Order: sequence, then structure tokens, then C-alpha cells
Amino acid sequence: MDRIRNARHFAPRLQRWLDDLATSVKPASPEPQGPKPVYTTPVWSVPPVSKTPPPVSPYVSPPETAVPVKRRPLVAPPTDQPPRRQLMVGEFILEYELRRSTRRSIGFMIDDDGLRVTAPKRVSIAEIDEAIRTKQHWILSKLKERRERRAARLEKPPVEWIDGAQLPYLGADITLRLLVGGRNRAIYNPNTRELWMTLVPGASEELLKNRVQTWYQQQAKVLFEERLDVYAGRLGVQYHSFGLSSAGTRWGSCTVDRKIRLNWKLIYFSLPLIDYVVAHELSHILEMNHSQQFWDTVGLIYPEYEEAKNLLRKRSQELPVLFP
Repeated sequence: MDRIRNARHFAPRLQRWLDDLATSVKPASPEPQGPKPVYTTPVWSVPPVSKTPPPVSPYVSPPETAVPVKRRPLVAPPTDQPPRRQLMVGEFILEYELRRSTRRSIGFMIDDDGLRVTAPKRVSIAEIDEAIRTKQHWILSKLKERRERRAARLEKPPVEWIDGAQLPYLGADITLRLLVGGRNRAIYNPNTRELWMTLVPGASEELLKNRVQTWYQQQAKVLFEERLDVYAGRLGVQYHSFGLSSAGTRWGSCTVDRKIRLNWKLIYFSLPLIDYVVAHELSHILEMNHSQQFWDTVGLIYPEYEEAKNLLRKRSQELPVLFP
């Protein structure tokens, strides 16, 4: 009888314990069904590498062998860079790079590296310094302008290389779309202005940037050759060869051998600005200087060159930093 009374007393407590256990442990809800996004994480994300070293057998220790080191004599790097000179101009010490050439007159070029002077071999240093002092106001103002442009460009935040990033192309923005696939490829849709980049799983951000840059250069080469042929026909000249350059700030160049190089980053800008640089460099085939006669030659095939020159300078300051 005692056992029956104990069982009746314990049964309600056991039932309450089972009910509490059932409410605290809920069945897992099923995962929602639906289409999964093709691209959910950056293409270049890779599994973290374990920092735990592999186990080493305590019974076998690797032999320690000294590796002979062959010392090489220190050799100074070749000094093939053009010499840099200093000149007191007013209250400033002006440093410039001097290059000798077969040209007939002294030329001045200013870029992010400063002032570069190209002079004939027969011209003395005193004559070069005097030519610099004669144009000191123009040189100092251009150097100041270049410094301000460079500072403004470096202050811009770099592009974040993610799906949906905005990239400049032919004067407007295009949208970068990222996919993961079996091989690397690039497809541009001009209707939606979207650049689809397919990369292999585990691809790095550097690979993505290289692929985008390669696509830019491919587009630039085709388009620039077309525009060169158009404006060469209008000017009645022939160029020897054409190639792309990656100069920091110089948009084009033309040698006395009629070899033309155009900066592939011109593909960022609208077609009229590209045509201005094309007309500019082709005009150097007839006039290897920047005299009034040269600008008159440019005006024959591109009358709005002054507006285009100023707009190109302005647009170059507004560009985001893609490939610093």
C-alpha cells in the first residue's frame, strides 16, 4: 500500500517535468525556400588559414644542416636617370630634371614629378637657367596648379571593389557586377551599362582589379585606333605606330618618328575629350612644339580645342581613384 501511495504522489510531478521539457526543446523551423543570390560574399574571400602548426612527431627530430650563404659584393644601382639641377628663382629654390636632345629649342614639361627641361646639346647651362628665369611666372604657377590637382586627387576615397561599384567609362558611370564561375571573363552590356566580371572561386581583389584594367585597355586600344585613323585622314598625315601608355598625368605623346602613345585612362572620358588628345598628338607630326602655329594646326581638325583642354583638366580632378 505504501508503494501505491508513493507512485500516486510522484506521478503528477513526473508529468509536470515532462511538460516543461517539451516546451523548452522546440523543433527546428524549416529553412525558407526560394532563389539564393548568386553573389553573397566578396569573390576574393578565402577560408582563414589555421595558425596552428602541424603536429611534430616526438620520436624523430629533423637533422639541423647549416646552409652555406654565398655573399655577393654590393653593387651600386645604375645611375641612368637624367641629372637634377637646382636654380634660385626669386625666393624659391627650383629643382628641375635636365634632358639633352636633338630638338632646336628649349622645352618645358611639368608633371607630378616637377619640372623637366629638354634642351639641345649645344645650349649651355647658363642659357638654360636664363630661359627658366624668363618663364618663371608660368613655371611656378603650373607647379602650384599641379600640386593642388595631385592633392585633390589623393584626397578622393578609393573605389570599393564590390558588386554594384560605379566605374567611369566614356564620360559616364557603369556598374560593376561580380559573379563566381568556372573561369575568368568580362562581358559589357551597353544597354544596361553593366560590366559583368566572372571570376573563379577564391579570386583575390588584386585579380579583380587586374581584370577590370585589362578590359579598360582592350576597349581603349580599339577605340583609339579608330579615332586616330579618322583624324589622321582629316589632317592628311600618317602615323608610324600607336601604343598605350600608363603615364601618371600625361595623356599622350608623339615622337619625331611619328610614334604615338595615348594614355589608356582616357577611356574614362567622353569621346570629344578623347578626340581632342588624338588631334593634339597627330598635329605634332607637323609641328613638334606648342607654338601658335601648332595650335592653329590643331584647330584645323578640332576647332574647340581650348574648351576641351580646360574640360579635360577639370574632369581629371573629379575622377575617383581606381588604380593608385
